[in-house]
Amino acid sequence: MRKYLVIVDRNRSQKWTRFANFIIDRLVITIAFLALGFISSLLYQLANIDFFVNIIYKMSQVNRFVDILITSVIYFMYSFLIEYFTKGRSIGKYITGSKVICIDGTEPTFNDYLIRNISRIVPFDALSFLGENGWHDKWSETRVINIKNYQAEIQAKSEIDHLGKKEIA
Repeated sequence: MRKYLVIVDRNRSQKWTRFANFIIDRLVITIAFLALGFISSLLYQLANIDFFVNIIYKMSQVNRFVDILITSVIYFMYSFLIEYFTKGRSIGKYITGSKVICIDGTEPTFNDYLIRNISRIVPFDALSFLGENGWHDKWSETRVINIKNYQAEIQAKSEIDHLGKKEIA
């Protein structure tokens, strides 16, 4: 159990910012699929390479359940890998100035990111952030914060803590 810092909670991203993160990241996935289709078509037209076209054709023939499963796995991999390697920031979070941190203000671990992103598979989790915290935030003990506000408050607290202390030049 982590120690809960109020400063993290005070600087949580607003609900509309979280919604924008979700929309932007979904748009990135959609653009990636479109780019895959475009590149596959281009390779087929220019070099007569039909390997990727065949994969896309087979993917278009799957039933709804398999389609949802494949899309969920791809979104999980995107979210997990990009948050892990960028230390809590997806493309949507970069654009909106947000970041994932733990409730104690520390950097999330590999397991925190894993739990956070596995939790997204739960139906309706995407809308759970409209409440107090998203389920994936609650279960992984993480929060999405506004970076500028959080860092400004940390800086102000640090300056207040150092008031009256002698500086050695």
